[in-house]
Amino acid sequence: MTPQEYNKAVEEYSDRIYRFVLKSMGEEERSKDIVQDCYEKLWMNVGEIEFSKAKAWLFSTAHNAMIDIVRKEKRIITDDTPREDIYEQGYTDLNEILHKCLGNLSEAWRSVILLRDYEGYSYREIGEITGQSEAQVKINIYRARMAMRKMIGKIEIVV
Repeated sequence: MTPQEYNKAVEEYSDRIYRFVLKSMGEEERSKDIVQDCYEKLWMNVGEIEFSKAKAWLFSTAHNAMIDIVRKEKRIITDDTPREDIYEQGYTDLNEILHKCLGNLSEAWRSVILLRDYEGYSYREIGEITGQSEAQVKINIYRARMAMRKMIGKIEIVV
């Protein structure tokens, strides 16, 4: 990768990586630090990484950095069964409800949902980023969506 391609990668992908990390971590400063660390690592490996693979490499690096932070802080949720029916009373701010539900998912489930539904990556790309097989990605997305559906409860209550 040339320095010009590196600069292009910064321009094209930094906002998307930041949004992904921010939605996962929920902390602006920490998210900025992770993105900066990813680009620092990319610069150190600029001669080894092709520009066409930079996007997946950056997302993988960000994903792994988040996992490392969560493990260090021992915030990994060991029970993958989320709370049921968080919203039993009527409520109309669906965006807020979805963000709270995302926050209650395990890191693995939250990452695949964000990559698929918010960033629009294919199952294969998500597998490359997270190091999972395509089948495991599909399973995790399905389970995360079912967990979110369970958390929200009946849609009539939300609307």
